[in-house]
Amino acid sequence: MTSGPAPRIALVVEDEPAINDALAHRLRAEGYVVEQAFDGPTAVDLAAGMRPDVVLLDVMLPGLDGLEVCRRIQAARPVPVLMLTARDDEADVLVGLGVGADDYLTKPFSMREVVARVAALLRRVERAAALAEERPAVIEVGGLRIDPGTRRTTVAEEAVHLTPTEFDLLLCLARRPGQVLGRERLLREVWDWGDAWGSASATRTVDSHVKALRSKVGSARIRTVHGVGYALETLP
Repeated sequence: MTSGPAPRIALVVEDEPAINDALAHRLRAEGYVVEQAFDGPTAVDLAAGMRPDVVLLDVMLPGLDGLEVCRRIQAARPVPVLMLTARDDEADVLVGLGVGADDYLTKPFSMREVVARVAALLRRVERAAALAEERPAVIEVGGLRIDPGTRRTTVAEEAVHLTPTEFDLLLCLARRPGQVLGRERLLREVWDWGDAWGSASATRTVDSHVKALRSKVGSARIRTVHGVGYALETLP
C-alpha cells in the first residue's frame, strides 16, 4: 500500500487571534498542516524550524513587522509568502514585494480567496521545479538574459535579484518580446489564477508587480498599453 503525498505545511502569522484562528481552521479543513505565530520573532523561529511550504504573513506585527519577518525568512530559505495587509497603499505593497513576498491580499478578504491564492502559489512552485529539470533554453532580449533553469537574470551582464513572482512575470513577457499581454492572461499564466479574479484587486496585483519589476530591470524595458496590458521591449 502506497501512501499519498505529504500534506503541505502552512505557517500563519497574524497578531489578531480571531483572524489567525479562522485562517488556521480553514487551511486545516483543506488538508494543510498549520502552525500559528502571533508575533514577528516567533514567526522567524518557527519558519526556521518547521520549514513551511507557504507563509501567510500579516504586515503589522509586534516584535518585528511583517516586512522584516519576510526579509529574514527569505534570507534563510526561499518560500512563497502571501502578505496580508490592512492597507492598500501602493508604497507599502511595493516594499512587501521588494523583500520577497510573492502576492498580497488586502483586508477584509474571503477565506475562499485565501485558499485559492495559497493553492496557486504552491502550483507555481511545483511548475518552476519541473521547468528547472527540463533545462530550458536561455532567453536573451536586448541585453536582458533570463535563464529559466537556474532562475537567474542579468541586465547588461549585471546580476539582478528577482522574487519568484517577478522572475515568472519577466519570463512570461520575455517569451513573447514585443507582444502585448493582457492582465487577465498574465494572471492565468504567472499567478495561475482562474477567471474568478476579474476584480480591481487582481488588476492591482499585476500592476504592483510590474512596477516592482521595472525598478530592477529598467522602466523602459516594459511598455504599458493602457487598458490592455504590458509588453517587453526589445531594447538595443
